[in-house]
Amino acid sequence: MYLHLGKDITVPFDSVIAVIDMDTSTGSKHTRAFLKAAENKGRVIVVAEELPKSAVICREFDGDTVYICQLSAKTLEKRINNNNTDLENLF
Repeated sequence: MYLHLGKDITVPFDSVIAVIDMDTSTGSKHTRAFLKAAENKGRVIVVAEELPKSAVICREFDGDTVYICQLSAKTLEKRINNNNTDLENLF
């Protein structure tokens, strides 16, 4: 199964490590440092055309990738739950 992140970007459910709410978590210096490090490594893909609401961290064969998207963490949670996966513990 795949999770649609917006535009034409989908990721396999089993690659999703975490979904981060950008409104509540970017206040943390650790989250900002993680996102900056991923950006410096070229591992950030921006899917959002508008204000980003969430970041989806995926484990891929060549490292972790962060997808910045305009969908809220709650919307992504609903998409995951509607597909009856075992990823409910991400939230």
